[in-house]
Amino acid sequence: MADLDAVKETKEYYLDIPQKSEAFYLKGSNALGWGMQNRLARIFNPKTGRTVMLAFDHGYFQGATTGLERIDVNIMPLAPYADTLMLTRGILRSVVPPSMTKAIVMRASGGTSMLKELSNEEIAVDIEDSIRMNVAAMAVQVFIGGEHEKQSIINMTKLVDQGTRYGIPTLAVTAVGKEMVRDARYFRLATRICAELGAHYVKTYYVEKDFETVTASCPVPIVIAGGKKLPELDALKMACNAIQQGAAGVDMGRNIFQSDAPVSMIQAVRAVVHDNESPEKAFELYETLKAEGCFILKIQIQNYWMPFQLSFDPLFLLLLLLWKHHYSPGLAVNVFFFNFRQY
Repeated sequence: MADLDAVKETKEYYLDIPQKSEAFYLKGSNALGWGMQNRLARIFNPKTGRTVMLAFDHGYFQGATTGLERIDVNIMPLAPYADTLMLTRGILRSVVPPSMTKAIVMRASGGTSMLKELSNEEIAVDIEDSIRMNVAAMAVQVFIGGEHEKQSIINMTKLVDQGTRYGIPTLAVTAVGKEMVRDARYFRLATRICAELGAHYVKTYYVEKDFETVTASCPVPIVIAGGKKLPELDALKMACNAIQQGAAGVDMGRNIFQSDAPVSMIQAVRAVVHDNESPEKAFELYETLKAEGCFILKIQIQNYWMPFQLSFDPLFLLLLLLWKHHYSPGLAVNVFFFNFRQY
């Protein structure tokens, strides 16, 4: 039993300070439960209300696409710079260390490869597995205008119902139907349908004309897909334009992991999304970080090769050559530098 003898008589209830009840900061999310809001706050930075999602779930229908041959080598070094990782449960279990504290958005739909009709998907992950994996959200593809449009919409609504039961948000990913034109009119339709039927946020493509009408007409946050690989400056311009026109972040994959310097690129994207940096300034940051990046150094001593990975420092090379000249002038030492994709 507690010792009541030492209980202080005077207590402070701060009667002059009303209890604060702050509205949740994300668009269209104020009526959600605490658990749902908490998971969304892991995805969207509370200070900016935006997110940099790193997408590498392409393998679920494309296989080992360029840049994703080895997730552990190519992607894990990028993870510290992302707010959120978008991936499949297989990659999460087999590659991502449990110590990783980034928000996880797990691909929950699937069923066909790129060799078949892609819109013929079903829910491919049980909600209990999503709970076991401690995901921040589940992602489902929605094919508005596709051959299996109805099925994909039903997939999404089922996932919304299951997620709502356990406080897990649903991300609806709009895939463009074969017969549909990629314009603001189509994306207004696709994103609004997803939001109307319960998606908590929507991933869609950026279009140069009237994209602000897409974000304005969608009552939940929109993040843009990176899409096909673009020159780095163009990708940064796209991200900046989308943010300025109401997007709440980006979900980029190929424009980051297929870049010549992926670590530099994801930091440049962060500067645009969270720091409101201009594309030109962000590109300067990219070039600077790229120049400071790593090189592969191979030293051949006699017939033995010794590979090293290090930040490029001309002084290091000078010291190496001086060492050779002073201590082993007769030793055959060849030095080779290879610029490599920065990780």
